[in-house]
Amino acid sequence: MTQLATLSQIEEAQRALKDIIVRTPLVPLRNKDSDSSDIYLKPEIHQAVTSFKLRGVFYAVQCLTDSARNKGLSTVSAGNTAQALAWAGRHFGVAARSIMPETAPRTKIEAVEALGGIPVLVPIAEVFRFMQEKLWENEPYAYIDPWINPQVHAGHGSLGLEILADMPDVKTVFVPVGGGGLLAGVGAAIKATHPDVRLVAVEPEGCPSFHRSRQAGSPQKVECKTLCDGVAVPYMTDEMFPLLNQLADDAVLVSETRVREMIRLLALENKMVVEGSGALPLAAALDMHREERGKSVCILTGGSLDSRVLIEILGERT
Repeated sequence: MTQLATLSQIEEAQRALKDIIVRTPLVPLRNKDSDSSDIYLKPEIHQAVTSFKLRGVFYAVQCLTDSARNKGLSTVSAGNTAQALAWAGRHFGVAARSIMPETAPRTKIEAVEALGGIPVLVPIAEVFRFMQEKLWENEPYAYIDPWINPQVHAGHGSLGLEILADMPDVKTVFVPVGGGGLLAGVGAAIKATHPDVRLVAVEPEGCPSFHRSRQAGSPQKVECKTLCDGVAVPYMTDEMFPLLNQLADDAVLVSETRVREMIRLLALENKMVVEGSGALPLAAALDMHREERGKSVCILTGGSLDSRVLIEILGERT
């Protein structure tokens, strides 16, 4: 059974990552249209692979034995985990292969290749079949599961420790949810010492697997159609749902329109380019009453957005 990472495990991961990751700051949101001085941004877009994924993926790779790592690395990814794995593979001098949906943004595929990674593009149904049927067990590579790997959780938890160190009086943290690895790590780190901090899980309306699962009280499958490819996971796993359900104080949905508005706000007023998944937390925070959210942190999880999509969104009128 998958367990939450302990505080000591997360602190150990944080020490191991000290010279690998960027310690991203908390940046006040600039928003001329409303008083949002209580909202701060955690720009994980500034990591070497433009997403938080480097934290958990690198740490999991580092924890492998030399013999396991030298067989080559493998994962399943919509793009950000694949970039992190490719970066880790280059660091350790080993091959890094990622099963990716053929519909993945070209920006992410090219970024994986630029880092020396090997993207294996397949129909999206095959991506999830690979995971559900555990087909990696038939392969020689060291497989890094982006969702249930305990070292991945511990690495991601380092992000939660940074938030608490920089803002001990934070009231609410908004976290995007796909497979759940980020919420599991950040949530475990925060709840270990600050159980009163509110964790809000955020999903797009076009792929509400966690939200639907909470309503049903058990893991559910949904249809996914969303700009937020980084969290476009159409089901909750049996391993992750209990952990996420335990950690999340609330689960909210964000419309595609609001995602696009947040991408535009972050780009034009805050000079930060984020992908759809990375825009989810800010949309949720601004849609929540100020008195309810209190002093808040929004994790901007990733910045791999196709330039054509960005140009299109920037040209839209509110």
